[in-house]
Amino acid sequence: MLFANDTEVSLRSVAALINTLNDDGDQLADLSALEDFVQREEYSGSRTHDQAELEAVRALRPRLRQVWTASEAEAVQIVNKVMAEANALPQLVKHDRWDWHLHATSPEDPLETRMAVEAAMGLVDVIRSKELERLRICEAEGCNAVVVDLSKNRSKRYCDTGNCANRAHVAAYRARKAGASA
Repeated sequence: MLFANDTEVSLRSVAALINTLNDDGDQLADLSALEDFVQREEYSGSRTHDQAELEAVRALRPRLRQVWTASEAEAVQIVNKVMAEANALPQLVKHDRWDWHLHATSPEDPLETRMAVEAAMGLVDVIRSKELERLRICEAEGCNAVVVDLSKNRSKRYCDTGNCANRAHVAAYRARKAGASA
């Protein structure tokens, strides 16, 4: 394991959040979609379940996406700003099915604050480990989804939002077959 489990979970969740806005449209189109996302990603704590909460979560996506193309210094600025705005105070917690892990907000803080700080906490480990190159944009033609490469050999090139890897592999196979028959 490259990072602690809670860091990997956080990184996957932030990538999933960012990738809810893609060329196919907004996957957080309504409150029901937000509820599904929060349940799937297992965010805990209070919720308002209103349009303002949905809009605030949507507003996180472009801000967090900036880290994927930022220099180290820019990424540090983004992460520090998120943490400062939330008055983040890291502490060990244990809840639900999760063993000891870090939270830096209270369960009563707004959902978007908890999501932003959780993302920032995961990104802190990426920056401290000098592993920003593990945050990428999908290499599939026409896809701009973000990728978190947690592989040991740094080989992940495609996102988890669709079938980008499969399409790329099929295209490469067909190209090889066409070259072999020519």
